Amino acid sequence: MTETYTGHVEPDGPWQERTDGDVSVRKLSVEAMDNNVYVVACARTGAALLIDCAARPDRLAEAVADRRPIAAVQTHGHWDHVRAWEDVRDRLGLEVWGHDGDAALFPRPVDRSLADGERLQVGDVEVEVIHLPGHTEGSLLYLVYGDERPHLFSGDTLFPGGPGNTFGSEENHRRIMDGLESRVFGRLPDETWVYPGHGDDTTVGTERPHLAEWRERGW
Repeated sequence: MTETYTGHVEPDGPWQERTDGDVSVRKLSVEAMDNNVYVVACARTGAALLIDCAARPDRLAEAVADRRPIAAVQTHGHWDHVRAWEDVRDRLGLEVWGHDGDAALFPRPVDRSLADGERLQVGDVEVEVIHLPGHTEGSLLYLVYGDERPHLFSGDTLFPGGPGNTFGSEENHRRIMDGLESRVFGRLPDETWVYPGHGDDTTVGTERPHLAEWRERGW
């Protein structure tokens, strides 16, 4: 794995990238809300997924220009993550895939509805779809295994310092915490790298000691 990757990128600044076995990850941030966009690719074939059609379609086109993108996949449907949807779909010609639970938030119907447990074949790389509602009903995480560690693209479901916003709903906070404890922290090792929808990266091991604190604080 390349050692220069830090996980910190500035909005509309240069991207960072790393390679872990067959897995290539490119991270960039777009616009003032610091929306992270990722290109997850097979290092051998160049086949790739674009994660989140957040904004700056010209920048997104540049980020996939040297890859063979199969589709764009959404972590969820909040407006700041879908602003480039129509350009990605119509100008770049990429299908946009996501979970039907967020259909009311999406600007148009998805080209493919993704379900929990699906495996998306991206060249030699297999990307697992994890449905974990709470931040939104259709929130998805994407998991891929490199040679050295798992890589988890968590959208707005998990950040450094806690789960995503559940907007005052005790039920949704319970759901997001239950999902994180069973589907992420109960399953994945500490070295798992977490790529959130905004801001810097973290690891499962960094966040694991704080689970009880997050559940107690209720947001």
